[in-house]
This record gives sequence, structure tokens and C-alpha cells, in this order.
Amino acid sequence: MKVLVADDSGVMRKIIIRALNACGVMDTVEAADGKAGWQAFQTEDIDFVLTDWNMPEMSGLELLKEIRNVGSDVPVIMVTTEAEKERVIEAIQAGVTDYLCKPFEQEELRDKLDKYVAA
Repeated sequence: MKVLVADDSGVMRKIIIRALNACGVMDTVEAADGKAGWQAFQTEDIDFVLTDWNMPEMSGLELLKEIRNVGSDVPVIMVTTEAEKERVIEAIQAGVTDYLCKPFEQEELRDKLDKYVAA
């Protein structure tokens, strides 16, 4: 399984990738913003996306919309501190698979992987 990790914080990308590695996921692609994430999504065989909401160039919501606009049903988890009701509704309407609020525990990430990725 190849996972795209899009977050403008290099530290947060490393934290997420370490958590993924601990869950047995070793094949990851990093993107420092939504635009780079979209480019990676188009060129790599991505099975799962973990994206921050607030990023330069292209937000996580815009990345989600691009992914859904091409008809992809790849699971997209929004990893963010943004938990306001309006934003959650906006992400659901755009086709987000689920939410993971920072800070999160490794087990929460494992649960999302188990829930949305066929073994």
C-alpha cells in the first residue's frame, strides 16, 4: 500500500510517516503542500491519502476535490486541527473519507487504516 502524506509541516509529515511505519506501512510519498500532493497523486499509484487542511499553494480541501473530480475513490483522511462544524460539513460534501484531529494517537491512525483499506 502506498500512502500520500501531504502536510506543509516537515515535522508533522515525519510524525505521520513514523506512525504509518509502526502500522506496517513503509511505502509513503511526501508532499509539502496540496499542489505537490496533487502532482504526486497523478504520477504515483496512491492507495490512501492523509492530508492537512491548511497548506500553501493548494489546501487539503482543494486536493480532496481534485482527487474526487477525477473519479477516484481512494480513501482521503483529513489530518487537521480544524474541527469546526462548518469545515467538517464542507469536507464531507467534498467527499472526505474521514477525519483525524491533531494531535492523534498511533492507534487512531491504525484504526483508520484498518477501516478503509482492504487487507
